[in-house]
Amino acid sequence: MLSIRVLFLLVAAVSGATTNDQPGHRGGHQHPGKSQAARCQALCSCLDAKFPQLVSYEGQATYISEQNYWSQQQANTKPVCRFTPTSAEDVSVAIKEIRDYGCPFAVKSGGHASFQGASNVDGGITIDLLKLSEINVSADRKITHTGTGNRWEDVYSKLDPMNLAVIGGRNGDIGVGGLPLGGGISFFSGFHGWACDNVQNYQVVLADGRIVNANQSSHPDLYFALRGGGNNFGVVTRMDLETFEQGLLWGGSTVYSLDKNSSLYDAFYWFNVNAKDDPNAALIVSAACIKAIGSCLFSNNYNYIEPEVNPPVFHNFTRVQNVTSTQRISNLLDFTNELKSTQPNGYRQAFFSITLLNDAQIMKDILNDIWYPAVQPLLKVEGFLGTLVFQVITEPIIEKFSKAGGNALGITAEQGPLMVLNMDFQWNSTTDDDQVLSIENTIIEKATALAKSRGLFHRYIYQNYAYITQDVFDGYGPQSKARLLKVQRDYDLKHVFVDLQPGYFKIRP
Repeated sequence: MLSIRVLFLLVAAVSGATTNDQPGHRGGHQHPGKSQAARCQALCSCLDAKFPQLVSYEGQATYISEQNYWSQQQANTKPVCRFTPTSAEDVSVAIKEIRDYGCPFAVKSGGHASFQGASNVDGGITIDLLKLSEINVSADRKITHTGTGNRWEDVYSKLDPMNLAVIGGRNGDIGVGGLPLGGGISFFSGFHGWACDNVQNYQVVLADGRIVNANQSSHPDLYFALRGGGNNFGVVTRMDLETFEQGLLWGGSTVYSLDKNSSLYDAFYWFNVNAKDDPNAALIVSAACIKAIGSCLFSNNYNYIEPEVNPPVFHNFTRVQNVTSTQRISNLLDFTNELKSTQPNGYRQAFFSITLLNDAQIMKDILNDIWYPAVQPLLKVEGFLGTLVFQVITEPIIEKFSKAGGNALGITAEQGPLMVLNMDFQWNSTTDDDQVLSIENTIIEKATALAKSRGLFHRYIYQNYAYITQDVFDGYGPQSKARLLKVQRDYDLKHVFVDLQPGYFKIRP
């Protein structure tokens, strides 16, 4: 029996008898037929000939292994082939060929986005950065050079024994390559800012195949855009991360009954106002309704970047009677593995997010009057787990947004403190998609309307928790969006990373 690789090569060879240079696709390649399917088959064959060990097709072991994504929606998306580069130079070759053949593509770092097409593509080619796995610490221990095929647990496994840390994901399974491009909330954000504020340099493959370094002195406009601008400007192949001394931390997850919401939200409000006096603390406040147990509860995460048990900044929370707690002193990797265990692969997933001004009463009203009644029918849906999460954007965090020339998020100090509201709904089957998504969208619409009616709405949408229908870049404000559009014109005039890479959030006029 002919192998799948040989079959693809034969199809491309036979189809190649017809030449058709597609309008809008630059380069001298002969496109086999007019269809996207034919172009993408030919592209895969072209890359297979150049990199025979780096291209895989459906049914092959490598392809199957690399189709490992957090959400069902992404895992069920089927590219014609997957390309697994070993260097930025490999990525450069692939981008040139993709551009010339006019084949849609996606790029995967960790694959932790929820919706279809974010880092996988039907009928196109997916570039899986898995093998870009370098992790090297500079001699002075101030910079960690990390390939974007790593997950944060890989980085922390390297740095923890060295008593070092970087600003990265709180779930160890998340990819290095995606989080900072959308912002990147961290356990250390009160002290250091978000992940995007702590990347000293991005190595990027541009639309024309050039490999450049983007930092404060080289391509500073691109450096700005990559700090929150998503996947619109190039393929980031390496990040050079600011690195600092870090020992053990205190923290863990604490569960409460849902009727403690008033005390917990009052404590959240106080924390967001007063965190400027102790930037060592990080906080996630989550209400959850779970089909498996048939009820709802709070599961909050408290973290402190010193090994101090129950520091005063958390006393308003820890004095509230809890059901159970994992609070302990441990290392960063352990805490990120704890959060990883709460977000298993294999379910259908949908994030939504909005941003509000700091206010305890609206938190209570959204929970009690909007979210809780709306999710009750979903407790009959197989595999359902729905969360309503509030996270702080404190004044110290916002101050760090101006670091190293500033990020692209469009938030200024006088607007804070703020709070990010995000929902994540999880369920088993496509048959429940319409019901789950309709209810989740309705909750966001009602919460938005309530916030606007009280003058508590902020335009910002946190990209890493947004749903595909939300306009992330309008939320950055007109000035930031205009700067991003100019960078796009300067670096990707033909819109390779918008039109040929259709997935995730796109910056458009």
